[in-house]
Amino acid sequence: MTANARQDRPGRTELGRVLMSGGALPPEWAPSFETVPRSAFLPDLMWPFDMETGTSIAVSQADDPAAWYGYADADVPVVTQWDDGKHTGREPGQVSTSSASMPSVVFRMLRDLDVRPGDRVLEIGTGTGWNAALLAHRTGAENVVTVEVDGAVAERARVALERFGAGVGVVHGDGYEGHPEGAPYDRIIVTAGVRHIPFAWVEQTRPGGLIVAPWGTHYGNGDCVARLAVARDGRSASGAFTGPVEFMKLRAQRLSPVVHSDYVTGGPEDRDASATDLTEDAFLGERFSPQRFAVSLRVPHCRHVVAEKRDGARPVWFYGLTDHSWACVMFRDGETARIWQSGPRRLWDEAEAAHQWWENEGKPGHQRFGLTVTAEGQAAWLDAPERSWSV
Repeated sequence: MTANARQDRPGRTELGRVLMSGGALPPEWAPSFETVPRSAFLPDLMWPFDMETGTSIAVSQADDPAAWYGYADADVPVVTQWDDGKHTGREPGQVSTSSASMPSVVFRMLRDLDVRPGDRVLEIGTGTGWNAALLAHRTGAENVVTVEVDGAVAERARVALERFGAGVGVVHGDGYEGHPEGAPYDRIIVTAGVRHIPFAWVEQTRPGGLIVAPWGTHYGNGDCVARLAVARDGRSASGAFTGPVEFMKLRAQRLSPVVHSDYVTGGPEDRDASATDLTEDAFLGERFSPQRFAVSLRVPHCRHVVAEKRDGARPVWFYGLTDHSWACVMFRDGETARIWQSGPRRLWDEAEAAHQWWENEGKPGHQRFGLTVTAEGQAAWLDAPERSWSV
């Protein structure tokens, strides 16, 4: 890597201090953080997430270098592509489709990966190339292969990596299939949210190796980092979750938007009405609360949508993904929540039962849950693989 790559800007120094003190940056990754700045892999025009406004804003290095470097050195996610590359102009597009993750998330996942010098690593989702460059610094560029499904994104990352001096192998292809030409790998890391972990990743990892991937169900956009160890016989991979995150979804596993009018049809006589004593705070908690994750594991083939709160009322919708069953719970401040359901499934009843199960189990956090992947499918579990169910 180039000797002049290190950039001792005050913002980077402060970021390193915050990451280290918060436990996100392990000591063994500190040299890589110092040597490989995120700024070396970001485009001139980017869209960082502004924490104060809660929106993505356009920032150009040419127009405002101070702001550009300020965001590059901040613990915020940065969108680098909208709408699969169809977007043009400075204003944010409709859907973010490539990004540079928050540094705290990047280094927590690298910590989970437990990479040792000389390990062979496959990365699924190249993005800007920063994560691949960090891996190259830690384990050797010749030991890292990164796969990117978007040709334009792959080419930009390849150029940035070459410019930086990290000779990582960049492959334009579908990471869902892995990269068997370079197998077996000691580690596989995935930088996109997945809803199904393909067994190809297990097959391409050596026995005892690790797979680290943001995993979740179609219930919502939230993910949880799965840290899976491949069994000695290579027939499965299993491990506990390490914490909640949210990633752009693997393109092969994106879910098409739910069309509300396809579900809610007919009149009042076509739906059942009831009520629940469960409150909004108890059911939803915060954005990354463990009850949301627990319910997502226990209510299969369902999408839920939390609407904005207006005038003290917040509707939460549930849509079946295998039929047109639907449900809505209307939480209203100071009142008993009302329920409407329709279709072969009673989705709210399932969600409420899942929440009750979570409470009965002692309100377990994310780390008490785990995932096992075999050639036959995947199963979630609580506390031990023996307590598993298909997901």
